[in-house]
Amino acid sequence: MSNPRKTPLLPFILITSLFLMWGLANNMTDTLLAAFKRIMSMSDFQTSWIQVAFYGSYFCLALPAALIIKKYTYKTGVLLGLGLFIAGSLLFYPASQTMVYGHFLGALFVLAGGLSILETAANPYIIAMGPEENGTQRLNLAQSFNPIGSIIGVLLSKLFILSQLNQASAESRAAMSPDELQVIQSQELVAVMGPYVGVAGVLLIIWISIAITKMPKASDADGSLDIGATVKRLVKNQNYVWGVAAQFFYVGAQICVWSYTIRYVMEELSLNEDEAASYYLAALVLFTVSRFICTVLMKYISPGNLLAILALLAILCTAIVVVGSGLLGVYALIAISACMSLMFPTIYGLAVRGLGDDTKIGGSGLIMAILGGAVITSIQGQVSDLTGSIHLAYIVPLLCFIVVAFYGRIAQRKIIGQPA
Repeated sequence: MSNPRKTPLLPFILITSLFLMWGLANNMTDTLLAAFKRIMSMSDFQTSWIQVAFYGSYFCLALPAALIIKKYTYKTGVLLGLGLFIAGSLLFYPASQTMVYGHFLGALFVLAGGLSILETAANPYIIAMGPEENGTQRLNLAQSFNPIGSIIGVLLSKLFILSQLNQASAESRAAMSPDELQVIQSQELVAVMGPYVGVAGVLLIIWISIAITKMPKASDADGSLDIGATVKRLVKNQNYVWGVAAQFFYVGAQICVWSYTIRYVMEELSLNEDEAASYYLAALVLFTVSRFICTVLMKYISPGNLLAILALLAILCTAIVVVGSGLLGVYALIAISACMSLMFPTIYGLAVRGLGDDTKIGGSGLIMAILGGAVITSIQGQVSDLTGSIHLAYIVPLLCFIVVAFYGRIAQRKIIGQPA
């Protein structure tokens, strides 16, 4: 095996490409809420089931993925995850033919299961490809390509899905004959399917590339599994437990902010889905730029402090979204993305710091925490439906950012308390 102090370039590039691909899938999925709201005349709570299926699958598959990579290798987990990612993407074709909402949710569940395995394997794999002391910075670098994928995902959605939606309102669709409505919905669902099937072809090339490349093994020496003892150690680790909680609330906040960005912009600026998606795209560009800036800032500001500072700024911006209106509210909403840019990899890197042989199981807990994207987004959808105000619904992510800020301070004290 190569020197553990030196990061192997080609494997690092291949694994980093996965961060881009699941960013693409995540943000294509976010735009589906706006798409299905129009296609099937759904409420915000009904469309939130897209995120329930997506992030619920993350929760279900993370621990099995950790057991697989602990027993075998990270490469095994990566190839299995990619395989499910490809299968889920291809399932969008039969779903578009049956035109059943549940079938799309099933395809998303399979697809997201693959992403769960990929993230469970790839995040600690990147950290294992070099010295632990700069593992958080290295993970931030790899994660910097995630929002690039997000931008590509929104562009694909904007060009091939949202721009193809028939602009007939829910009232107009209700007045149509069943046959007329079916024709329109069939065309729209085929547009939804196209980008996912296309992505499957790219993923197949990546799968083959990783399969034939010699990758660092980075697996446990004996491959033994003692889940009970591992869980007991993790539960006693205050930094880790708070890290899991922070990740749950952060992912919930991120998905809340992004899932309803198009809805908020449409309402405030009187735009359609395609036009409003341009503002969502701007938020992702800002997120991407900020991720690279934050990676550099970590050379001068400790990760815990930087996390707390940006969480406080996110709280301020979200408060403006709640009470503001027009362009002020929209600009504040976009600015939240700059604050969120470093949060996921930084929480992850801080939480697994010093876990040693428990890193793989511990990492799965942090991926299972992505369930927050399903639970909290569903709560936001219900708040929006009950109050009739997407503004008030943004109180939900605001409360989540408070937890993230608190964890930043906890993690910083933990780092200070450790010997250099």
